[in-house]
Amino acid sequence: MSTSDVAVPAAQVTEADDPRVVKEAVTEDYSRHVVPETARSGRWSLAMAWWALFSAMFWLYIAVSVAQAVGSRDAIIGMVLSVGVYGLVNSVLTRHAIRNGITVSLLSRRIFGNLGAAIAPLLFAATAVYYAVFEGSIIAVALQKYFAPGSDIRLWYLVVVVYAMPLVIGGVQVWLDKLNGFLLPFYVIGLVYIVIAAGQQHGFSGGFLHIPSPGAASVPGWMWSFCIYMGVWIMMMYTVDYARFGKKEDATFHGVVTFGYVFYAATFLVNGLVGLFVMNTVYPKLAASEVGLVDAILQVSGFVGLLVVFISQTRINTANYYLASTNLEAFAARYLRLRWPRLAWVGITGALVYLLMLTDVLSYLLRALAWQGVAVVAWVAIALTHLALAPKDAHGVVEFRPGRVGSFLPGLWAILVATAVGIWITEEGTPGSWYVLTAPLITFALAAGGYAAVLRLGGGGLLKRVHDPRDEVDDVWGQRVRCHVCDRSYTAVEMDRDPSAGQDLICAACAEGSTAFLTSVRTESQSLRG
Repeated sequence: MSTSDVAVPAAQVTEADDPRVVKEAVTEDYSRHVVPETARSGRWSLAMAWWALFSAMFWLYIAVSVAQAVGSRDAIIGMVLSVGVYGLVNSVLTRHAIRNGITVSLLSRRIFGNLGAAIAPLLFAATAVYYAVFEGSIIAVALQKYFAPGSDIRLWYLVVVVYAMPLVIGGVQVWLDKLNGFLLPFYVIGLVYIVIAAGQQHGFSGGFLHIPSPGAASVPGWMWSFCIYMGVWIMMMYTVDYARFGKKEDATFHGVVTFGYVFYAATFLVNGLVGLFVMNTVYPKLAASEVGLVDAILQVSGFVGLLVVFISQTRINTANYYLASTNLEAFAARYLRLRWPRLAWVGITGALVYLLMLTDVLSYLLRALAWQGVAVVAWVAIALTHLALAPKDAHGVVEFRPGRVGSFLPGLWAILVATAVGIWITEEGTPGSWYVLTAPLITFALAAGGYAAVLRLGGGGLLKRVHDPRDEVDDVWGQRVRCHVCDRSYTAVEMDRDPSAGQDLICAACAEGSTAFLTSVRTESQSLRG
């Protein structure tokens, strides 16, 4: 008997959310599921949660670092170009995430395959952990310098980690929007105070706009500046995991304001100019470093400066801890068969951050981030190419269900090749050469071009299946269907038929961790192709 001849159990359809799913979402945030339309956030709630990433000492530091490398003029041109490109790319990714309600992990499954997609949540989680280490260290150093300069820094590392973890247990919609919305005005007021204090104590001057370039580079300074900002394209992946909570009617607002041009103008230009002014005014001869920037802030503004550092790093680390924990959860559930609650992964994230802080973190952190930055640029290039060139999936929704994609899809080879070349250039290239300084652009071109070639050759197809639940309901977004494994009802758009259970219905999260399901799917697909 063929699989198409098997009588399928009727779907148990409801029109309302499953109360158990809603309760679990308070902490789990649909990290392994589609976010249903009824669970989307209000526009300002989501905006306040996301704008936590606006306030980080890193944005002040990177502007100073770039200006000292290429001069103020080219640094600012690079910032402006980055605002434009970041705004455009994130507007595209925002609309896609809102339309489909899926995470980076689920989107990557469509591009890289069931097993190939492991690269995305692992890369994402590792990068978020590293940034949490970097930013948390800044808070610890500031607290130590202000309260007890001779004390053991390890104690302050522990304090920073312990207070950060409870802040992210509630998730985006329950707590992070409220916390970061409350803290945002204090950060803005604090920045204004620091600028005024620095000017009053050391004199207001436009010298920060005229920092000279130390010498000619092999590429134009503005291009090098832009490439340095490409090293933080992890923000594109951050965008997807936050934007999935947006309402469809708010897509334009979020694409322009929350995740787009307005956000990056404030984040890169406002923060960058403040960093340039404060550092050049207080310590004009000091080489760029986040610790040096903290010293400058504390020197001119004392306790108020400490509060600004504390607020800024607390806000940014809510995002780092949140995204690290959700992606660790997604990776472990799919590839290690560990179905632990996100609370456990918050604890694991905190432990990893603290252990990394105890090492000589700066000796390897920047290199690790450089490697990961190359991989992230490749991911963004392939994701954009997929959205632009890949054939559209049925029902207007990206196909991410585990039983509908193969183990490895061609996008995996594109990202591996492009990343390997980018890392090789970074590590083995001649320092200061044009191809080393523009390694992110080369990586982007290789990844996009390689994946486009694969698509043109007909790669990236889906498994042939029968009995699609999306065809069996009237509204794939508005109706809920019960899963025979977890006995919970999820939006029909993520449900599939399980050949290992008489074609009963199964949700995306249960499907991805079921060996019996995945094996039976492959058997069914092979029989249909035969």
